[in-house]
Formats: sequence, C-alpha cells, structure tokens
Amino acid sequence: MQALCRDCLTQIAPQRRCPQCGSPRIKSHAELFSLSIAHMDCDAFYASVEKRDNPDLASRPVIIGGGKRGVVSTACYVARIRGVRSAMPMFQALKLCPDAEVIKPRMSVYVEVSRAVRAMMDELTPDVEPLSLDEAFMDLSGTEKLHGKPPAVMLARLVKRMKDELGITGSIGLSHNKFLAKVASDLDKPRGFSVIGKAETSEFLHDKPVRLIWGIGPAAQASLDKAGIRYFSDLLRWEKLDLQQRFGGMGERLWHLARGEDRRRVSAHAPVKSISKETTFFEDTAHMEVLDGHLWRLAEQVADRAKARALAGRVVTLKLKRANHSSLTRRISLHSPTQLADTIYRRSRELLDQVGDEGPYRLLGCGISELVPEARADTSGDLLDPMAGKRAEAERATDAIRKRFGNDAILKGRALR
Repeated sequence: MQALCRDCLTQIAPQRRCPQCGSPRIKSHAELFSLSIAHMDCDAFYASVEKRDNPDLASRPVIIGGGKRGVVSTACYVARIRGVRSAMPMFQALKLCPDAEVIKPRMSVYVEVSRAVRAMMDELTPDVEPLSLDEAFMDLSGTEKLHGKPPAVMLARLVKRMKDELGITGSIGLSHNKFLAKVASDLDKPRGFSVIGKAETSEFLHDKPVRLIWGIGPAAQASLDKAGIRYFSDLLRWEKLDLQQRFGGMGERLWHLARGEDRRRVSAHAPVKSISKETTFFEDTAHMEVLDGHLWRLAEQVADRAKARALAGRVVTLKLKRANHSSLTRRISLHSPTQLADTIYRRSRELLDQVGDEGPYRLLGCGISELVPEARADTSGDLLDPMAGKRAEAERATDAIRKRFGNDAILKGRALR
C-alpha cells in the first residue's frame, strides 16, 4: 500500500495524518503510483469562479443561470445540497433555495480561467483531451522521468496549483483507462482524489448501475431496462453477439465496459465536431414566445462557445423533444460558416417555424456543426438580409463591451422572455 499527502505532496506510508504537515488529506491505494490515466473535473466551475471573484458569496448558495423563465446552468454545492440541479427551471430552483444569489453566466471570464487550467495541464503532459471548459482527460504515461515524480503526485500538485493560483478547486479520477478515470472523478466531489485500480475493477463495477456509463441517457436507459439490464452484473450475463444484435454498435461497447475495458486513447487532437446547447423544460410548452426566448439564449451560448474556441459552423441544427419523448431534428446549411448568435438564432427560428404546431415540447436545443476556423467565418451575416451587416456589427460591439464590463452590461429584450 502506498500513500500521498495531498497538501504537502509528500509520499508516505499509509496513516491517518501526514507526518510532515499534519494534514488528514491522505490518499492511500496499492496502485496509486503505477496508474497514469486521469480525468480532472473542476468543482461547480462557474459558481466557483463567481465565489472567487466575490468573497462575500463564499458561504452563500449561488446559482448560475437566467431570469425567472430561464434554467440553471450550474449551482454551487451549498445550493445542490438543497436540491438545485443543472437544467432545472429557475423558478423551481428558487423555491428550493429562495436565498440563493442568482448570477448570469460570464462566459468570457470562464473561458479565461479554463485556458489557465489547460496551460497547467499542458505542463504535465502533451496528452490532454478537453471535454468542456471545466474537464479533461490526461495521459501521464512516461512522464515520471520528466517530472521525477509519479503521475499521482503531479495530479495532486495540479489541483493544489489551481486552488493556490486560480482560486478554484477540482477533483481527480485516476485509473487505467478513460472510462474508469471519469467514473472515479465523480466518486468524491468536491476536492476529491479517487483511484480505481486494475485489480479491483471487476469487484468495483459488479453492483454499480449502468447509468455510470458516460453517454447513457434516459432513452438508452429505458432500452436497457426493457432488456433487464440495470447493473453491470446484468451485463456480464450477456454474450457479446447478443448485445450487438440487441443494441447495435453500442452492444459491443457495453460488453467491454462491463469488464472494465476501454481501449480509447487520450487524444490531444480530437476534433470538435459540433457545438450545441439544449434545455429541458419543467413543464411541457408549445407557447411560441417562451420557446423563442429560450432559443435566443441557447443561440447566444452556442455562439459564445464557438467564439471561445475560435470556430464557426456551416450547419445550424434545431432539436426538439415532444412530451411523449419522440424527437424532431431539423438542419439548414448556410452559405458561409458563422459564429454569430444572430445568425444561429434566426436560422434556428426558421426551422422552428417550419416544424409548426407539433408540440408541446419538453426539450429545445440548437447547435452548429461542420466546424471550421473562425478566420473562414462570415462576419457580416446573411448578405440577402439588408440589416444583417448592422446586426453583425452590433453583436461584435456587444461582445467587446461584455468582455470589458461583464455579461450584464448589455441584454437583448428577447433574452428576458
């Protein structure tokens, strides 16, 4: 058994407190210094940044999101204890946590902090695969010779630097493949450091629910439930061929994951194929004004993410889910790639109008795909629309003002619907 003090980074024998600094934050595991695949997930990222920038919020519940008709983007752990969750309607969140401080997202600030975290990860290994602004996989295989320390020590140093230099915290999952590293990072949040070793993989997974598998949503879970598959132990009873016949391409993946096998490499150059955002309504709605307000906010968020990643998209997609869970997806190709919220919103609204009265809907989403570098983006908007150029100029000016004075500096009227 090996152990590490997560505060002073001393490698020690397993014990209750560190003999060097007295800290109780000791991590012990038989494979602690031999594993090298990690997943780092910032803790309540947006809310943590807001608390860092406003110390008066340190002990208060904080919710990041829109107005009373908006939804929760994320919430701090104080609010989560009271039942607040991401994608929850704001009015419901405020019923659960009426004393919460509600803050509109400041994407430009979050992007800046995310880039600083990424720079720290790049110092550890060239093999960093970001999943979003606040989480990433890392492969530290072979880095012990470079750093003079095993991966576990360098990962503990990473989250310590994040706290000391950036004022935010993160949780580490360490294992022998990506699937288990991501599972591990969720086991002990916030400020967690969890390890799943090779020797314990089968025993660890045996009684765990299959919803632990990343990407298993409500629809996939319903299909698995029909097949009597709720736990990993249920999956182990199936032959690979039977799973493939029942679930197609997902069947083989399920067979391997049931055994803790994941051969995917951590890829620093995995291309982003699309940028999208969706929201699930607390109550199904067909009210066009409500849908329109949500659609604008979603388009703004997609545009913010595209601008943060210096990307533009050739295709705009609208996604709807009806009350009976059936889905509608509509796409439109653009003459030129875009990262403008105005263009994304207007093309999405055209698609929504084409769908017609097929609601009520429980989910709405929009996004862009066929991504290209922003240098190839159309900066003037739709040339067939005489006002498009002026709106594009206004959006660029708005971006500059928000970057300097914050996201609340300018709001469109439709964002308040």
